[in-house]
Amino acid sequence: MTTRILVVYYSATGNTAKLAAALAGGAADAGAEVRVRTVAETAPPEAIATNPRWQAWVDAGPHDELATLADLEWADGLAIGSPTRFGGPASQLKSFLDTTGGLWAKGKLVDKVATSFTTASTAHGGLEATVLAMNNIFYHWGAIVLPLGYGQPHLLESGNPYGGSFVSRKSAEPDKESLEALRIQGHRLATIAGYVRVGRGGA
Repeated sequence: MTTRILVVYYSATGNTAKLAAALAGGAADAGAEVRVRTVAETAPPEAIATNPRWQAWVDAGPHDELATLADLEWADGLAIGSPTRFGGPASQLKSFLDTTGGLWAKGKLVDKVATSFTTASTAHGGLEATVLAMNNIFYHWGAIVLPLGYGQPHLLESGNPYGGSFVSRKSAEPDKESLEALRIQGHRLATIAGYVRVGRGGA
């Protein structure tokens, strides 16, 4: 059976969505069946209106189907992505993840291979802290936490072994270095999740 990969993200201006698409592409290149899902926008309209790029992204939606608990149960491996919010994931993503208690209680998330990625507007704005904060959820699930690492030379350029990331200086869109890092992360996720699936007798 084909390895199943779920990518769940929240994006306010589209940058995190671009990273999600690159990761999904890498997983598909590894032969996985991939679902890309987003989460509901919960910020009040007056907050969104303060940022023209945020407003434009919301107005251009919907961008992907909303993630469900059934998607999480379906997946062999998953990646979650969020812009950095004061050193942690956005509340929109966290709100969805906070609904997983029922799956957790039934052991449905144990041994899923999981990885995370993020974006920020400043070089030291909490990129690593955000990835590690998202990974904390995986530990509670009993998932197998997958770092990006430095296994390929390109990753020494993109710079974050914890998970793919991008610093959007002056509202820049993700560059080729960051997108390639996310593609590598997706390929790695699908490959390792496939190994785990075979080891559990799911081939």
